Amino acid sequence: MKHAVVLLSGGLDSATVLAIAREQGYVCHALSVDYGQRHHAELAASVRVSQALGAVEHRVINIDLTAFGGSALTDSAIAVPESPTTGIPLTYVPARNTIMLSLALAWAEVLQAQDIFLGVNAVDYSGYPDCRPEYIEAFERMANLATKAAVEGKPLKLHAPLMHLSKGEIIRRGVELGVDYCMTVSCYQADAEGRACGVCDSCRLRREGFSAAQVADPTPYRN
Repeated sequence: MKHAVVLLSGGLDSATVLAIAREQGYVCHALSVDYGQRHHAELAASVRVSQALGAVEHRVINIDLTAFGGSALTDSAIAVPESPTTGIPLTYVPARNTIMLSLALAWAEVLQAQDIFLGVNAVDYSGYPDCRPEYIEAFERMANLATKAAVEGKPLKLHAPLMHLSKGEIIRRGVELGVDYCMTVSCYQADAEGRACGVCDSCRLRREGFSAAQVADPTPYRN
C-alpha cells in the first residue's frame, strides 16, 4: 500500500487534496501546523476533515512563528487586508511553506512514504512566492538531495494537484469526490465558531470559487 503525508490546514484546498490523494489509492497521514496563526478555527476544521475523508492518522505540530512576526497572520499589529491588493500580500507568512514541507518531509521519511501532497495553487494563489510551480520543483530537488531515503534509492515526490486549477475547478473536483465544504474554514480572521469575515482575500476567492462552480456557498459568515 502507498503511504503519503498530506499537509492539511483545514481549508478548502487542502481538504480537496486529501480527497484526491485518497482517490489515488494512498493511505493518508494528515499533518497540520499550529504556527501561531490568528485563530484556531481552521485547525479545528482540520480534525473534522481528516476524520471525514479517512486519514489514518492526523498530527498537529506546534511551531511559534509569532516569534518572528512579519505577517498579518502572525503579528497582531498588522491588520488583515480587507480589500484586494497587488503584489505579495501582508498575509504572506515568511518561509511558512518551506517549514511545513520540511516537517512533512521528516515525517514521510520516518513513515517510509515517498509522497507528499499539498494544496498550493498558482492560479488563485494571491501572490505567494512559495505557491509557484518553480518553488515546488526546487523543494523536491532539495528533498532528494537531503534525505537518507532518496540517497538510498527511494526518491520523494511532491504532489500539487491543484496547481493549475481555478478555485471553481477545485470546488467542482471536490464535490465530485464527496467533500463537504461546510467542514472547512478558509477565512484569515474567522471567529471562534469558524464564521468567516467575508471580506479578506481568502473569503473573496472562496466566494468567487463557489459562484464560478455554480455550487451553493456553505460558508457561515458573521454578517
